[in-house]
Amino acid sequence: MSNPCRAWPLAWLLPAAAALLLAASPASAEEPPAPAAGPAAPIAWSSLSPMQQKVLSRYGSQWNSLPPERQQTLVHGSERWLGMSAEQRDQARERFQHFQSLPPEQRHALRSRWEKFQSLPPEEQAKVRENFHKFKQLPPERRQMLREQWHNASPAQRQEMIHQAREQRQKREGERAPVERAPVERPAKAPRPQHR
Repeated sequence: MSNPCRAWPLAWLLPAAAALLLAASPASAEEPPAPAAGPAAPIAWSSLSPMQQKVLSRYGSQWNSLPPERQQTLVHGSERWLGMSAEQRDQARERFQHFQSLPPEQRHALRSRWEKFQSLPPEEQAKVRENFHKFKQLPPERRQMLREQWHNASPAQRQEMIHQAREQRQKREGERAPVERAPVERPAKAPRPQHR
């Protein structure tokens, strides 16, 4: 049987990944990401494509009064929305409706986790996404069991689970790393006798 501690980070990262999924919805336009380095430039409404203006129509009358960071976030969200298939848009709407149905405390917690995720270096974000994908591949019963185990664990137990999972991951990565071999010293070749 596999070690349940190995999947703990997956359950731990689930809320962060759920927030990541929420970001794909139009709701992500409502919450700006972590501030970018340097001031954002305002975006003229007239510079948006007709499709972007349609997606962002609820902001049209107040566009010029929005902070430039918010404008940029909304424009980015509209670009993502327009790049989605109909199925992806339906999924995003469902996630947004679910998010809206959560109590304010849970929405706040998800936003906080999303902001924490956004502050991670790109390599760490990639690991979170990879772990979330692995978690989603587990059978539903296993995912539920891991969620319950994580939820019922004390903070100290959670830290221990995280520590064990990191050690196991490092061990696995060490096993996959190519083995460095010491250079082999070959004896110098004796000069060949010259035939006359």
